[in-house]
Amino acid sequence: MTDHLRILVLTKRQYTNKDLINDHYGRIREIPLYLARKGHRVSGICLSFRQRQEGIHIDDGVHWKSVNAGVSIVPGLARFTRHTFQSLKTCDVLWACSDSLFGIIGYMLSRRVNKPLVFDLYDNFESFLLARFPVFKALYRHAVRQCDAVTEVSRPLVELVRSYGRSDGIHLIENAVDRKLFFAHDKVRCRSRFRLPQQARIIGTAGSLSKNRGIETLYKSFHMLALRHPDIHLALAGPRDAPIPAHPRIHDMGNLEYEQIPQFLSTLDVGIICNRKGAFGTYCFPQKAREMMACDVP
Repeated sequence: MTDHLRILVLTKRQYTNKDLINDHYGRIREIPLYLARKGHRVSGICLSFRQRQEGIHIDDGVHWKSVNAGVSIVPGLARFTRHTFQSLKTCDVLWACSDSLFGIIGYMLSRRVNKPLVFDLYDNFESFLLARFPVFKALYRHAVRQCDAVTEVSRPLVELVRSYGRSDGIHLIENAVDRKLFFAHDKVRCRSRFRLPQQARIIGTAGSLSKNRGIETLYKSFHMLALRHPDIHLALAGPRDAPIPAHPRIHDMGNLEYEQIPQFLSTLDVGIICNRKGAFGTYCFPQKAREMMACDVP
């Protein structure tokens, strides 16, 4: 191989409630961009489970090919696999990411053409739906053990991979925060923008407000605090799977655009992160904590 590699990225297009191409978001975009800026030739193939424009999308030097899965999924998945197989023949290394399915496909194809595979785990994929099926779980663990290298987002995830029986080729690559967006904004201006009371003590969070994250614990805790502290308010933003309790001092911002999150966090006196210990919560990267820290929110 030459010093500059031809790298192929294999992934789904939508992840963590964002679109890889439309939203220009996340590690699956940023790591290929970094490699391209280092002089490597990076291209990617992404499978969209939502109807999106197919074809080539160029993102600052990285060439992405988007393929729609379609309503029945199987024909789209077959086209996606064929495109990957053909592209892999002219590449030096395959970087598979975003879900257990793409690691499994990447492992099978890379072995057919004798190309090295790096499997990226940005979460514990065993907590995702597909890996809950025994056959996919077994194939996923086999791919993790047998691929040429694994990149993981968190230290607990590194230890989980070791528990599968893998001892080498394990590399920790944590997520980062975009400091052009996430910094301490003026609190007065931000509270005015979101129509939050200037003199109140505001606690809150931005992100998934779902039951499996333990969001109900936050609601109960706030109600207890509200009885004792009349100046405490709760501000929330993000997708939810249950209604937010009605209370005169609970402020629901709905779903904010990613660029609005730093300003919202800057309204808070104390940021709160909700997560339950389990297959997801134990191994996920504390992205929201890093974002709050970047905004100087305790």
